[in-house]
Amino acid sequence: MIKKIKKQCIVLLSGGLDSATVLNIALENYDVRALIFDYGQRHKFEISAAKKIAEIADIPTKLITIDLGQFGNSALTDNIEVPKNQDIGKEIPITYVPVRNTIFLSYALAYAEVNNIFDIFIGVMHWTTAAIQTVGLSLLKLLNRWQMRELNLHKEIKK
Repeated sequence: MIKKIKKQCIVLLSGGLDSATVLNIALENYDVRALIFDYGQRHKFEISAAKKIAEIADIPTKLITIDLGQFGNSALTDNIEVPKNQDIGKEIPITYVPVRNTIFLSYALAYAEVNNIFDIFIGVMHWTTAAIQTVGLSLLKLLNRWQMRELNLHKEIKK
């Protein structure tokens, strides 16, 4: 039997339910490479969970280390207590890490460009809070247009 060659893609793998779900969707049609981020979060459970998910899926991973803690003001990266059993309200939660997903997508774009990969998957929670636009559908559409423009410009420069 002839094995079908799949296109490559990148999945941003956090170790959570959203990214694990997106990984399984991507695996249906793609040869997946996972990017895992150590962004200075105080706990490393996300990283170990992401590595375990990738191991079970038998996909290669790349751990990218960046320091988002230098910006402060998040309970995940700063010396601020993480609230327990708190209702989700209309305010930005103290666990929000400013522009985290946008930064992750920027790294994924760079990795995609140098590896000639044209598809990136990210699983994110859609917040109703207008102040959190780094995970909104409009931002993802904008980043997609920007990625296509950047890749096309890069092709033109190479010619």
